[in-house]
Amino acid sequence: MFAKPLSTGTSLVTGAAGFIGSHVVDFLLELGHEVVALDDLSGGFRENVNPSATFVEGSVADASLVDQLFSARRVDYVYHLAAYAAEGLSHFIRNYNYTINLLGSINLINNAVRHHCRCFVFTSSIAVYGHGQTPMHEAMKPEPEDPYGISKYAVELDLAAARRLFGLDYIIFRPHNVYGERQNIGDPYRNVIGIFMNQILQGLPCTIFGDGNQTRAFTHIADVAPVIARSVSCAAAYNQVFNLGADVPYSVNELAREVQRAIGKETGTVHLPERNEVLHAFSDHSRSREVFGASATVTLPDGLRRMAEWVKKTGTRQGKPFGKIEIDRELPESWKKLCTTGRP
Repeated sequence: MFAKPLSTGTSLVTGAAGFIGSHVVDFLLELGHEVVALDDLSGGFRENVNPSATFVEGSVADASLVDQLFSARRVDYVYHLAAYAAEGLSHFIRNYNYTINLLGSINLINNAVRHHCRCFVFTSSIAVYGHGQTPMHEAMKPEPEDPYGISKYAVELDLAAARRLFGLDYIIFRPHNVYGERQNIGDPYRNVIGIFMNQILQGLPCTIFGDGNQTRAFTHIADVAPVIARSVSCAAAYNQVFNLGADVPYSVNELAREVQRAIGKETGTVHLPERNEVLHAFSDHSRSREVFGASATVTLPDGLRRMAEWVKKTGTRQGKPFGKIEIDRELPESWKKLCTTGRP
């Protein structure tokens, strides 16, 4: 059987130059972990990585590289945050989605089993729940409706199977709509708050798909990263699934107004044709409160103010062209130009 929890150890963090991953690295270092930070820099930034971590540039989809990382050192814990998390776009990039989000995860799970890691911490998504299940609770049967959610749920199932056969302990988090400092505001396909802030700084209206009445609960990074980092020291968390995030849902229309208020600039909104997405998505967090004593304490106005201060200092960011579209049928018109130029 695998070892029981320790308070510290050597942790491999994937997606470590990204938004959530870089914050998890910071907290792990504060807790006394040695950290190996893996990222391919496709969506993250080298400057996000704490200099006290050992940085390795590369992808979780590179099986040979992942093998080398585990062979070169003792890895006690895996914190797997690397993903291409553009949920709506995943319909049009199925091969890429499953290569990064599913097969990349399997490379890590294989090595975690081979090298007897103490625990595998995986950031899944509320996308696994699908449509019409609100508030989303961990006891509900997942019914993902897009390839991104399907890939996340497949990894959850594989971790459960690895636990049954090999004894690999795991902790699964389903965070949702996380925002805050270091978010890549130049990514035009995901992270609506970052998109809005980037548009407002350029004097552009906030673009909203559909009527804007779709609802989400938005979670500041300060209410997410510490819980993920500390989870491996909590025995009651092992082999469990946890929703993680804020409790209060806002419509996208309300969100646009709040973001403009935080930036201090009104640029209005423009509505684009609706896209295929879950209309209402927010979760029950009673399990995470019970096990971790965790609850969202940062209100949306306060969290937006914190992020806005950071964004004003860093400035706008230009999105990168995304040339990996596999199916262009039904691709929203507003995304077609983005895929070739990075601009709307």
